[in-house]
Amino acid sequence: MTETVSPVSNGHRAPKISFEFFPPKTEEMERNLWETINRLAPLTPNFVSVTYGAGGSTRERTHSTITRILRETDLLPAAHLTCVGSSRAEIDEIVDRYHEVGVRHIVALRGDPPAGIGTPYFTHPDGYQSSAELVAGIKKRHPDIEISVSAYPEKHPEAASFDTDIDTLKAKVDAGANRAITQVFFDNDLYYRYVDRVRARGIDIPIVPGIMPMHNFKQARNFVTRAGTSVPDWLAEKFDGLDNDAETRKLVAATVAAGQVQKLAKHGVDTFHFYTMNRADLVFAISHLLGIRPHGAQKAA
Repeated sequence: MTETVSPVSNGHRAPKISFEFFPPKTEEMERNLWETINRLAPLTPNFVSVTYGAGGSTRERTHSTITRILRETDLLPAAHLTCVGSSRAEIDEIVDRYHEVGVRHIVALRGDPPAGIGTPYFTHPDGYQSSAELVAGIKKRHPDIEISVSAYPEKHPEAASFDTDIDTLKAKVDAGANRAITQVFFDNDLYYRYVDRVRARGIDIPIVPGIMPMHNFKQARNFVTRAGTSVPDWLAEKFDGLDNDAETRKLVAATVAAGQVQKLAKHGVDTFHFYTMNRADLVFAISHLLGIRPHGAQKAA
């Protein structure tokens, strides 16, 4: 994969970035997504990923979004894929379809329980039983597909211990994963300690920090805590009293996320993955503060 980054004014290379989007459910959401893509595309991200949920409608929306990105932009799309709700044959067919249209990057995930986070997890009886099995299955069919997987600086909520969680990551790497993207975190020390643990286990793929600007703090906090991310008191205090002040919330969110990524960059982190929530404003501003500038233009959409 060709990596293009804009130079920073002090002579250092700007970090590499990638963006996550989710497939739109309505025409209005579709317009909003494409406004976001067109705004962020000139930043030349390493890739952009599109999320995926169990069920045919979400799957088709993901495929449609990925196909349009390939057709109308110069971006490199990565398709999310999970083990949930499908047989191996069905998932293999999805992978083949993606490969046929030109996708060469998949984000391979176990997926959430079919009934939602907090309920028992189970897979299709004829399906891939783990993300490591899914990675191996993709690599067996299409060795040229690059695979990203998930990583958990605060461990997966269902993992018995940090060691067993890192065992899971090691299995995904041994199956052929090329990089891991972390769950959201707000305390950088959690990331540093996690990377130390992972490296001590002989895992040497990139561990890319996942960053989420908190556009709507209360909503975002509910979302991330269900997935096992802790939200520090100091962060909650910064948004205190701003429930009805969206403009100030936006400024605070940009300041907090920019501070986090700048501290990570000073610590030597050179790659970031942004959970955009299909909004461009904060991510564009944070990228600017990292020294990333629009670099050329995408094809007309």
